[in-house]
Amino acid sequence: MSDVEVVTFGCRVNAWEAEVMRAHAARGADEGGLVVVNTCAVTAEAERQARQAIRRARRARPDARIVVTGCAAQIDPARYAAMPEVDTVVGNREKLAPDAFARRPSESVAVGDIMAPPASDGNEGAALPPPSGRARAWLQAQTGCDHRCTFCIIPYGRGAGRSVPLGVLAARARALVAQGAREIVLTGIDIASWGVDLPAAGGLAAMIRRLLAAVPALPRLRLSSLDPAAADPALCALFADQPRLMPYLHLSMQSGSDMVLKRMKRRHRRADAVARCAALREARPDIVFGADFIAGFPTETAAMHAETRALMRECDIALPHVFPYSPRAGTPAARMPQVAAAVRKARAAELRAVGAGLRARLLSRRLGDRAPVLMETATEGRTEHFVRALVSPPQTPGRIVTARLAGHDGERWLAEAA
Repeated sequence: MSDVEVVTFGCRVNAWEAEVMRAHAARGADEGGLVVVNTCAVTAEAERQARQAIRRARRARPDARIVVTGCAAQIDPARYAAMPEVDTVVGNREKLAPDAFARRPSESVAVGDIMAPPASDGNEGAALPPPSGRARAWLQAQTGCDHRCTFCIIPYGRGAGRSVPLGVLAARARALVAQGAREIVLTGIDIASWGVDLPAAGGLAAMIRRLLAAVPALPRLRLSSLDPAAADPALCALFADQPRLMPYLHLSMQSGSDMVLKRMKRRHRRADAVARCAALREARPDIVFGADFIAGFPTETAAMHAETRALMRECDIALPHVFPYSPRAGTPAARMPQVAAAVRKARAAELRAVGAGLRARLLSRRLGDRAPVLMETATEGRTEHFVRALVSPPQTPGRIVTARLAGHDGERWLAEAA
């Protein structure tokens, strides 16, 4: 078999698709080998890293064919086609086809209109094979987004929202469990919108409940990033009565300032985020929250930034993911008055410091407890709360072991297997 390498940037949806592409690419590689670079467009830094990876791949593998795909390639295919290191640019929809990586002797760009209705039923993910077995596996439930946040370019790389039907999700989840998965993470670009394009599908909470019932052998199900507006009573009820739904939720908060949220065109306000976190914590008292935050959004003042710091503490966001704002050409936010880059960077550092303090508090308050840990390697795994744990002595990867949380290093628990 020819040598195939898939280099992926960005979200869990990209990670899921990378596994699908890896299987397809093995059939499309030739004697010189094949490198697929799966790009992300969420920030300028993500694009810079992708271009750097492309150049590095060409230096390391001068005879390989290099194919570039992903959101950045979908949005600006000409930019990547113009790179001398690149042989072919493939669009986000095209990359999932079984023949996506066959050699194209007379075509350097194969990128369709992502905004056009798909030729199939809109659920092109339905025919994809599941990824190879892992203890913790991703399962793409949805792609695309019908909202237009002023800072976000991703809808132009992913197109309209499209849901994978429940029957397909259940079949794929059963296959993942058969391959050894002990935890499945449901992913999507806007997973909160699952089902809006499917007749009589019900919403996200109904899908999760039915999926858990359809796959009784699955020990753990986890949600990826979710809009706070989607944390409705039905979802709270799920967390209250479904112990296999892990007590961790990553929320797409972005800011703690109502003015900034309004200018972002987000679907929630500060009070909504606080109320949803409180309701979720009432339903599942041990729940842990992560969240995305953008530091230094255009027009953000010091007082607005302080509101975000305060929100992190009020909602106890122990696992934040902080981005300095990155202007994306073609988005409304890029035309707004910009905050200086140095200020953006400093504010991001301040938010990360708040998060580090909250994470250390979370780690400290559970010292001495016993917790189930899903081993991803012989020595490291994840607790139900998505916190990493370094476990001794070494364990068998793929097992869920009970371990005593004996210490921590500020990032993960140091645990002793029972």
